Amino acid sequence: MKHRVLIIDDEPSITRSLSRVLADRNCVVETAASGEEGVSKMEAMRPHIVLLDLRLPDASGFDLIPRLHKIESAAQIIVITAFGDTKVAVKAIKLGASDFLRKPYDLDELVLAIETAGRAFARDTQLSVYRRKDRGSYNPDEICWRCDAMARVWDLVRKVSRSDATSVLITGESGTGKELVARGIHFEGARRRAPFMDVNCSSFQETLLENELFGHERGAFTGATYLKRGLVELSEGGTLFLDEIGEIPATTQAKLLRFLESRTFKRVGGNVDISVDIRIVAATNVDLLRRIEEDRFRKDLFYRLQVVSIHLPPLRERGDDVLLLADFYVRKFSSKMRKSFNGIEDEARAALLAYSWPGNVRELRNLIERIVLIEDDDLVRARHLPAEMLQAPGPGTLTSPALGGPGVAGGAVFEGAHDGDLRTLREVEEEHILRVLRHHGGNKSHASRTLGLSRQGLIERLKKVRSTDPLA
Repeated sequence: MKHRVLIIDDEPSITRSLSRVLADRNCVVETAASGEEGVSKMEAMRPHIVLLDLRLPDASGFDLIPRLHKIESAAQIIVITAFGDTKVAVKAIKLGASDFLRKPYDLDELVLAIETAGRAFARDTQLSVYRRKDRGSYNPDEICWRCDAMARVWDLVRKVSRSDATSVLITGESGTGKELVARGIHFEGARRRAPFMDVNCSSFQETLLENELFGHERGAFTGATYLKRGLVELSEGGTLFLDEIGEIPATTQAKLLRFLESRTFKRVGGNVDISVDIRIVAATNVDLLRRIEEDRFRKDLFYRLQVVSIHLPPLRERGDDVLLLADFYVRKFSSKMRKSFNGIEDEARAALLAYSWPGNVRELRNLIERIVLIEDDDLVRARHLPAEMLQAPGPGTLTSPALGGPGVAGGAVFEGAHDGDLRTLREVEEEHILRVLRHHGGNKSHASRTLGLSRQGLIERLKKVRSTDPLA
């Protein structure tokens, strides 16, 4: 990054020499000889780094520090003065200066201070952008459910979000929405204004993950030319989401356990304990108890993580939630892409209900996004769906998790079980619903559980059944 540097000093010889040194290092430099000129240049230039003399003809550098930060909060202010002592340095740092140098300064010391300030500006700016982006990434409207299992999940999320630092372990198949739940815990609680950081533990090799989480000191290893703050430290006041926690290496498990027990850690290569206030939320799609039996996951870490445990059901067990989510994504992507989709036709809705959704909510979301992007229509139709959703499973059967079967979607028409006539998907679905209802003697609660529907969802389906069956 080419850094913008503002020098505020009333000694022309100093501003000239500093300007030459910084220009040689690919910096864009502006100078100001007074406090008011410095404020004006600050507003126009928005520098990354400010070199500030404490004694100026019209102002004190102490008074300028908060004024400059008000213009550009991420700017790194390095105070330079010939009249400084330890008390002066401490006062400048407390007001917001990032460093303090005495005149006459050593050129190598100045260059090092500039390089350090440049990295700090880049880090703080990136974190600020990340926070703004992340606050907009949680959409509570995406939380759609009717089934009892998800109602219990979100009731627990609301309770957990009111606690301060309780660790949470979220389990469930891939694509069920574990990250959305983690964000809900963060953004529905008191920590919502602080950072929400996340890391996929399977994406890093052992030493790299430890470095990513806990950071390192300058000189900790070859190539560690600057201090790096890890995600634990950058999450201060907020939440750190550890996705795929089951893949975390053994040595990092030990260090994470120590942190959970003491709420302190050491950077790689460091010997000073650093204390932070964060909540840890972890997620996994593997059986951690089996990993413990295989000596691949620490039992003590498991119990530290699962102070509260939240399990997400797969989409195939959520009944009518499939249609709620599909309708939401149709509206979302139609608006985003400026398309005219306003719903889903009945045959497509039945096919969506009949499909097993091995990729869960993520698969449904991606499917609707692709259809809205590629197709030009007012409704999502059966012909827009992929072949595996429209392939008839065989004569006389409709195998569907949503309708009580093993999980292959049915098509728009089916061959009759007895007479070979073709029937619509709706007719087959109606027959199946009535068959299940008769099996349970008309008990709608028992039938709805077999069908994977809510009781109200079953009642709504029965209103549409064209049969004269008295159970309907």
